[in-house]
Amino acid sequence: MRNRFDAQLEMLNNSLIAMGALCENAIASAVKALMNNDMTLVSAVIAAEAEIDQKEKDIESLCLKLLLQQQPVARDLRLISAALKMITDMERIGDQAADISEIVSYIDLSGSINKIHISDMAQAAIKMVTDSIDAFVKRDLKLAEQVIKHDDVVDDLFSKIKSDVVSLITNNPKDGEQFVDLIMIAKYLERIGDHATNIAEWVVFSITGEHKEA
Repeated sequence: MRNRFDAQLEMLNNSLIAMGALCENAIASAVKALMNNDMTLVSAVIAAEAEIDQKEKDIESLCLKLLLQQQPVARDLRLISAALKMITDMERIGDQAADISEIVSYIDLSGSINKIHISDMAQAAIKMVTDSIDAFVKRDLKLAEQVIKHDDVVDDLFSKIKSDVVSLITNNPKDGEQFVDLIMIAKYLERIGDHATNIAEWVVFSITGEHKEA
């Protein structure tokens, strides 16, 4: 019975890794579409969002099956409960990537994008997503705590981007509307960082039994 349970837990880990990879690719594709005004990548992000949504449903089904059929206790129960919380944040990360690509679909911001810190912010957000999933799979408390601290890096970059955009608007007031879209994109990346932080907090809970919001 335990062998079957362990095999299902391994399936859960693998499914979370796959969902995390989809999220990482969706963010990276959305930002690349933004940088290059690439409509092909916009379509890829939309397709990835649908796949992420399906993964959420599949993992939720697996978690509920584990809870109902195996009746886990203590540590295993925390792990499955954490996974259920994590997939909600991962699904929202997919939504944020799709929101970025939606902006790209109606306005070309590639001429302005290199003047602000969007690329750096995207890389920082992707790192948080990757590390939060790795922390869950590896049961790495230290890595989860590092993810939570790294949210400050994303927040600082968001502040820098706001300052960058204010300067752009001051120097090019006629293009003010498209610069506001840059702020929206940065806000979506900030939210991705927040969701990755939530995931890391649930990893801490799955290991320690304590859930502390940052």
